[in-house]
Amino acid sequence: MNMRRVILLFTLLLASVAAQAQPAAEPVVAEGVVPDQATKAQILDKLRTLYGDERVVDRIQVESIPTPPNWGSYVANMLTPGLQRVSAGKLEVNGQSVRITGEVVNEAQRQQVASELSLASNSTYTVTNSLGTGGSGQGLLDATLGDRIIEFESGSARLTDLGRYILDEMAEKLREIGDARVQIIGHTDDVGQRQGNLALSQARAEAVRGYLVGQGIPPGNLDVLGRGPDEPIADNATEDGRARNRRIQFRVL
Repeated sequence: MNMRRVILLFTLLLASVAAQAQPAAEPVVAEGVVPDQATKAQILDKLRTLYGDERVVDRIQVESIPTPPNWGSYVANMLTPGLQRVSAGKLEVNGQSVRITGEVVNEAQRQQVASELSLASNSTYTVTNSLGTGGSGQGLLDATLGDRIIEFESGSARLTDLGRYILDEMAEKLREIGDARVQIIGHTDDVGQRQGNLALSQARAEAVRGYLVGQGIPPGNLDVLGRGPDEPIADNATEDGRARNRRIQFRVL
């Protein structure tokens, strides 16, 4: 007889690398059966903290079913930031059986994700690690950057404190994915002359590369490209849209 069951499905890969534009983040789907609304809310709160409200799709059903002791707390504890390293993955918890599938960059991450799942439960839970290695690292970089914008001082290629803080996190993830070549792409809004925006986007991409090299990332691993206003992801007619278009994108080559 199945105990309560929840399946968490998450996909963190770019939808289209060839498009050379940063698409909206793909959804994280939570589905299955839990015994009460409190458990459902606990799981969804953890997912929304990890991935953001807009990405989480709720397909969890509530039914009166028997459960192992403290099951909901154990499942919620399994939803750690380590899951963001998994691309095209699935976490399945069926009673006290746990299975994780998907791709991570290397064996160290493979072991770490499984270890975190084991530590989040107790000795009566069985964790099956079906993660593969050799992923491109794109999902890891996308998850780290999230919806944040690497900021510069207005009209210049000088990073703000917040911009440097985000790049410190990106440098850590770049070290994790090893020798992969990554293209840093600068984008602007459409205010002003196109040629000036192209030059600014190139300068900002160069500034990001310079900062990352200063954090120990090999310069040969980093390419730069300035796309100016040519690839917007939002409406330039609004202030919010223009702010979203002024961005740095990371693409694993």
